Amino acid sequence: MEKLQNLQKDIVIETKNLGCRFGDLHAVKNFSVSIYRGEMFGLVGPDSAGKSTVIRLMCGILKPTSGSGTVLGCDLVNESQKIKSRIGYLSQDFTLYGDLTVDENIEFFAFLHGVKDYKQRCEQLLSFTRLAQFRKRLAQNLSGGMKKKLALACTLIHTPEIIFLDEPSTGVDPVSRWEFWNILGDVLLQGVTVVMTTPYLDEAERCDRICLMHKGEIVKTGRPSEIISSMSGEVYDIECPEPVSAYRILRSDYSPLRFLLYGDRLRFWTNSPETELDKITQTLGKRGISPVKITRAEPTLEDAFVAMTGEVKNTVKTDFNTLYPESDNSTNKR
Repeated sequence: MEKLQNLQKDIVIETKNLGCRFGDLHAVKNFSVSIYRGEMFGLVGPDSAGKSTVIRLMCGILKPTSGSGTVLGCDLVNESQKIKSRIGYLSQDFTLYGDLTVDENIEFFAFLHGVKDYKQRCEQLLSFTRLAQFRKRLAQNLSGGMKKKLALACTLIHTPEIIFLDEPSTGVDPVSRWEFWNILGDVLLQGVTVVMTTPYLDEAERCDRICLMHKGEIVKTGRPSEIISSMSGEVYDIECPEPVSAYRILRSDYSPLRFLLYGDRLRFWTNSPETELDKITQTLGKRGISPVKITRAEPTLEDAFVAMTGEVKNTVKTDFNTLYPESDNSTNKR
């Protein structure tokens, strides 16, 4: 809490009713946030929620079709080139050059950003990302996690004030994700603001503040603990034989409830526990599923999102891309 209060003295990004359309598709609607210097701010939601579009708007890559915004005091529309010189952007499709070594990739991006005396900065970044011993290795021969770290080093070569990371840990193993997060922690200690998108709720909980997004709009903004505590209703776990069959039955019979499948148990959210608990037990009993044990559970970010949107497709993981398996991953992720 004290850290956030200190951060709020200096707003580095501010948007008011920001919107972006692609033809008839309204990718982002009425997006209004303030982001503070030195904080880690997360844009969280399933594919097609609008997260990547917001990042591109803030970077000056896309022009808003409505609303306004500033980054580091520069107008998003009229001063986009000034913004680009002071930020770093690591996209989902960040391109390293496979036939160049680690050193050569960093040197190339230093040249692109006009960094002339980059040698000392290069040494710092290689030590920082723990890539010094691999500096002569071709990028194409690096592991997935090492490629992510090299991409981050290339993004930081010109010492940006803000870095934008679009799902930076997607596609890497758990150990590499852990290492990457440790590196981001060190980036924050240097006073850099980090704005990132993620579908992973465990990552979202590490942010100072998050913005839950759904269908291009803000659902809720605040500290993870604030968002969890603000949800209405209660969350319960159901333990019973044949949890998959129970899940199908309850989803069919109780559409007002939000049911999630967690392997050997179910979780659901409701505003009316006093009337629903006995009904659930009776419904499953009539279908031959017993005994049924229902216990109160501590809500998570996933539960909060489910309660706030009321639209769950299916889940077995705390990952929004699993929560919304019907999202079209083949289209441009917005």
